[in-house]
Amino acid sequence: MSELRLLGRLLLRSARRSWRRSFRQFVHCGLVLSLIACCGVTIAHAEDTTVAEDVPPSVVERDVHLFIVQKDGSIEERDDTVLRANTTSGVDDIAQRYVWFNKDIEQVQLLAAETIGRDGVAHPVGPEGIRDVQEPRSAGAPTFEDGVLRTVIFPGVEPGARVHLAFRKTRSKPLQAGTFSYFVEPARGPVELQQLIFDLPAEVPLHADARGYVPLDPVTENGRTRYTFEYRHGTYPPIESGAVGYATWGDRLIVSTTPDFAAFAARYQSAAADPTTADPAIVELARSLTAQTDDPRTRAQLLYDWMRFNVRYVALFLGETAAKPHRAIDILRNRYGDCKDYVALYGALLAALGIRSEPVLLSLGPVYTLPSVPGYGTSAINHAILWMPDLGLYADASAGGTAFGYLPAGVMDRPVLLVDEGVLSRTPAGQPRGRSVRLQIDVGADGNATYMYRVEDTGATAEPERNMFRRSTHARAQQIASDRLRQTGLHGTAQIRTGDLAATDGPFTSSIQGTVEHLVWPDGTTALPALSSLSGGIATQVQTWLAEPVRTQPYVCIGGDFDETAQITLPANVRVTDVPRDAAVRAPSFDYASHYVFDPATRTLQVTRRLHAAFGHQVCSPEEFAQSRAALERIERDAFSQVVAKAEGG
Repeated sequence: MSELRLLGRLLLRSARRSWRRSFRQFVHCGLVLSLIACCGVTIAHAEDTTVAEDVPPSVVERDVHLFIVQKDGSIEERDDTVLRANTTSGVDDIAQRYVWFNKDIEQVQLLAAETIGRDGVAHPVGPEGIRDVQEPRSAGAPTFEDGVLRTVIFPGVEPGARVHLAFRKTRSKPLQAGTFSYFVEPARGPVELQQLIFDLPAEVPLHADARGYVPLDPVTENGRTRYTFEYRHGTYPPIESGAVGYATWGDRLIVSTTPDFAAFAARYQSAAADPTTADPAIVELARSLTAQTDDPRTRAQLLYDWMRFNVRYVALFLGETAAKPHRAIDILRNRYGDCKDYVALYGALLAALGIRSEPVLLSLGPVYTLPSVPGYGTSAINHAILWMPDLGLYADASAGGTAFGYLPAGVMDRPVLLVDEGVLSRTPAGQPRGRSVRLQIDVGADGNATYMYRVEDTGATAEPERNMFRRSTHARAQQIASDRLRQTGLHGTAQIRTGDLAATDGPFTSSIQGTVEHLVWPDGTTALPALSSLSGGIATQVQTWLAEPVRTQPYVCIGGDFDETAQITLPANVRVTDVPRDAAVRAPSFDYASHYVFDPATRTLQVTRRLHAAFGHQVCSPEEFAQSRAALERIERDAFSQVVAKAEGG
């Protein structure tokens, strides 16, 4: 019965809002992480509406990973995996597999690669179905060309068929000498049996943080100990819109021979030691860039801006390749690097001016926790930023669209490891974010309208908005303006102008002007949207929070201050019959008010809306959503309210 009520409510809501299109958005770090598991097993859980809901597209029948670890950190990995396709979309899941390896220190030997048909007959993968391709995220940078994907394309895969892939990967040189760690999280496809087996010298203890992965009793013999973890899981519930990364609250496993975060930090600090940080070229550059000021904060900002505009970011995640930065002088010479390289060069420039800093290790993106055991991984430690203790500021210079003094959303409100101190800290839970809108719409006698739309962004969102236009061609900027009009549910023209794109901080303004077709029908009654913003305003923000009718998973909640004012002038041949009532909504995390005034003399409707949202953190619980849902729905209803206008004689 509840499903029928929900469906009826959604249909009614859709009918009331036929004038607009749904434009739900979820913004987290501004990055989309395309991650490939190092064990070579990744299953996309696709939905196939042509079959019963309880039949998953593909299944892991058997997945065994054996890691034979030596005391110096060298590894032999043996993987044996069988996957089954149940549906046509499941064929797409399993028909092509990848094995990631570092060609400088690892070798991969395929032991078995075959398709097993429904009749049980095996069809081996031929040489033409196996090829090595460059890791695409290296972006052609020579010092990052060690990452390679061995691609295996299976022949004759159809529903009911299986693919079998077994390989041996040997790492002769450890990423960090004398240590080993491994992180895994489910690919969110059904798993009938997965085993992760770690074989280590008996005198080397293995530390683990397991959630959902069941540890078996360790077995010690012949001077070595085997630790085994088993995993089984049926169909997973879908990830809810706006939810934080699955590893924040779901199953995952990390094992490590490093006992604690202090020891982990010491290892990184030792590996990152660099005699070139005081190179004369680095010192001279730092001094020349900051010659006009003695203020430490201004100097740090000038160096930060130089870094983000002059050093190209190569997006490999920390721990996938050698967990040490390149030499600062080489980074300066090459003008590119990954996150740890940015930290190394920026830290060297700061040190040249006597400004203290230290590397910071954390998990970048939608995962807001760290396991209790330290280690690298796609949802564990995978990123480096910098901390300036004397200024009390974190800086992520590799985030080219973030102004100095702010952080990208993807590194906010999460635990971090301060490398020099060897202790855990935390990035700020929030930062200022403001948006002020002024909208003017003039409707002609034919029902078409002209409009002028001006937005001022302040705080954390100003520089990302400015940077988006800074890096856009003229044609792309105009397309952005057109998209914002279209996403509001309006059809017409849009021409954009922006504020100073050479600035690197402070507020950013943009304005769009153009025409809108058939905003009011001149020969009948129109339910005219009482707009106070185009897409991206209060209405968009509230819809993002209300993207799910019920939440069972933690979700991202980023507050801010929104101030929107609009004036809609109607022609003399149109009579206004209904205007929305003022609204005021106050809840623990929200303060919202709207005001509507229609002046018959000038035939102008003024709409004012203001929203202050403050959560005190960036991750909200399902319980918080349940408590705020009623208030959010009241705000949503008002933000999408309408003015009823009737053409005279219509």
